[in-house]
Amino acid sequence: MAFHKLVKNSAYYSRFQTKYKRRREGKTDYYARKRLITQAKNKYNAPKYRLVVRFTNRDIIMQIVTSEISGDKVFASAYSHELKAYGITHGLTNWAAAYATGLLLARRVLKKLGLDETFTGVEEADGEYTLTEAAEEDGEERRPFKAFLDVGLARTSTGARVFGAMKGASDGGIFIPHSENRFPGYDMESEELDAETLKKYIYGGHVAEYMETLADDDEERYKSQFGQYIEDDVEADGLEDLYTEAHAAIREDPFKKVEGEGPKKTKEEWKAESKKYKTAKSTRAERQERIQAKIAELRDA
Repeated sequence: MAFHKLVKNSAYYSRFQTKYKRRREGKTDYYARKRLITQAKNKYNAPKYRLVVRFTNRDIIMQIVTSEISGDKVFASAYSHELKAYGITHGLTNWAAAYATGLLLARRVLKKLGLDETFTGVEEADGEYTLTEAAEEDGEERRPFKAFLDVGLARTSTGARVFGAMKGASDGGIFIPHSENRFPGYDMESEELDAETLKKYIYGGHVAEYMETLADDDEERYKSQFGQYIEDDVEADGLEDLYTEAHAAIREDPFKKVEGEGPKKTKEEWKAESKKYKTAKSTRAERQERIQAKIAELRDA
């Protein structure tokens, strides 16, 4: 007679520890988070900043976040839907949009800290691998604003959009420790970065190429896929100029608002908004009345 060992006995269940809520929901990698937020004791409560990049189906969310015992605090944020104010109205989740959103966040952070003139970053993106270095200010060396890339649960494969967002923030004047081996155009065999390929992605050249190929090969599919581009007369050969102008406009005013967007709602206004869609709870009298009506309906039937 074969006996099977009982693995999950009562002792196992009495010692079982429930995972953190965000781990159960598959939202947070606590192994990575611990290493991103742990600060050395000799830093004397100096904040450790993270560049948080998250992609949704229609938007890119970028934030500069610090962690405290009371919770995470957002220092500054930028969203790709805000790029509409700078002339980028389509493809708000592609590589070029990720770069522009990163640039927007970097310029906002530095403007907020009064460092925007000290650290200008790369004013004309050339696709070269560069890190923001210390600068001279009033005869003294000034170190750049430093943040560590937090990609969450996104895959960090070569050419991923999260690195486009990081490159934008880095070119915007923030010091983000990184190497070039995850950018599009990096050759694993020669271990070299092709700056031209990276530049093409920054200015939406890969999208322009695809548009041209599709227009030649399958016009019907081109019209369905790039219908909004066609409506707004955005052509493949005009994409580079569009992104160049947007980068310049971001540097000129990183706090520009999207037309038609009013002032931000207060907490009270958001509460009132949510109550519009909340069904009011029935009173005891109303519930009793409803029960009696159902009883009467059943009797009649």
